[in-house]
Amino acid sequence: MASLPSKQKALLLESQQGNFILGTNVVHRPGAGQLLLRIKATALNPVDWKIQKHGIFINEFPAVLGTDLAGEVVALGEGVTKFQVGDRVFCQGRFTNDYASFQEYTLADEHHLAKIPSNITYDQACTIPLGLTTAYVSLYNTTPHGIGLVSPVEPAGQGHYKGEPILVLGGATSVGQFAIQLAKLSGFSPIITTASPKHIPYLKSLGATHVLDRHLSLPDLKSEIAKITTQPIKYVYDAVSLPDTQHIGNEILAPGGYLMLVLSPTITSEDKHVNPVLAMRQLDHNVKLLTGLYSKLTGLVESDAIKPNKVELLPGGLNGIVEGLKKMERDQVSGVKLVVRPEETTVAPS
Repeated sequence: MASLPSKQKALLLESQQGNFILGTNVVHRPGAGQLLLRIKATALNPVDWKIQKHGIFINEFPAVLGTDLAGEVVALGEGVTKFQVGDRVFCQGRFTNDYASFQEYTLADEHHLAKIPSNITYDQACTIPLGLTTAYVSLYNTTPHGIGLVSPVEPAGQGHYKGEPILVLGGATSVGQFAIQLAKLSGFSPIITTASPKHIPYLKSLGATHVLDRHLSLPDLKSEIAKITTQPIKYVYDAVSLPDTQHIGNEILAPGGYLMLVLSPTITSEDKHVNPVLAMRQLDHNVKLLTGLYSKLTGLVESDAIKPNKVELLPGGLNGIVEGLKKMERDQVSGVKLVVRPEETTVAPS
């Protein structure tokens, strides 16, 4: 560790609802059970611009954001045995300056880290963690943190829900894409999703059996679903979770069914289960579940059972993040994950 730098470039959120600036952060040294990674690629998520705009989740500033990352192991803490210096790895970060990803180096925990198989790149690998864990926690954690389904990463859970229909609203979102893939592994059929028509071939390649136009009215959407299946829809995954999609999901859901949300509920229901998700990996109720997922994740990706999101690479390293977040806020990103490479950061934004 003697050859590692003491400082690194980092994109800093100056204050609550403040501006982003290119600055520096210390390079933290790994403790017991930790590793230090040189970040090769990091992906942007909607939560990043929402933290800046709404002042949520973070109370200490300047702050480093970013929670999707892939990189190279450069140092090991005491007791780490599953990884070696030089390994290509990916993981979900945290909203703390030692674990976040809008910088050149970050810490990672051994039990929430996976090796990158040879069939995907750093850029692709960094699109997986947050979207996958969000979908996974919703579906497979115990109630009230999820809906308690049997996980398909264990043999007993593979194909367990064969013949059971599921609806994924917002299939082209990052979370929606992983919800579709997990539904396929769990055996759900038909897997119905909503998206723009341009995404139909790709979403079907992930496992969707039917892709309906996201602009359909509620009556038309109900009519199209009725043509696909006569079974009640007991599971709806709303990967958008705006008030209008929550209403649609609730109206389509059968009594006693489960509506999974990625944002806070704007609806209530007396005869249906409404389940918002908090997918932060450090939460006590997620640690064991996600440790199990990460232990299987390399194999799932290597076998193409889990596929990464499509990548749109932004130029300029960390300097490209600010404009990327603005594009996301303006709803100008569809079907792809915006990715930057911190090592390409050269000069401060003007």
